[in-house]
Amino acid sequence: MDGKTLARIGAIIFVALAITATAIEMNRPAEQPDDPVTLAQPVTVRDPLRAELVRCSELGEAGGRDASCLHAWAENRRHFLGQPAPVASPAPTAPATLLPSAPPSAGETAPKPSTHDQNGSR
Repeated sequence: MDGKTLARIGAIIFVALAITATAIEMNRPAEQPDDPVTLAQPVTVRDPLRAELVRCSELGEAGGRDASCLHAWAENRRHFLGQPAPVASPAPTAPATLLPSAPPSAGETAPKPSTHDQNGSR
């Protein structure tokens, strides 16, 4: 026998074994978990963070503006990176306002609007 014939016979045997192994694996029954509690509850009931992440992914682009989604993503990121849980800090203080909401009083003068943009051009 020459080399080509031997290679063809080897390839045919390999394909036949692969098809047989696939057929055997497809006919094997799927393994079920033994724990009845696991079977009774969906994943979202067992893991509220996972349920929130699923909800946020269903929101699409609006999820990026949802405060609970931002919190869930931060918690998931913290858990993934293996960082410890954040320490509860005291209630935050109100930030100082950068722009006053009340108009200037009678003694104060309001700043004049500039005709220049940020780059100094008109």
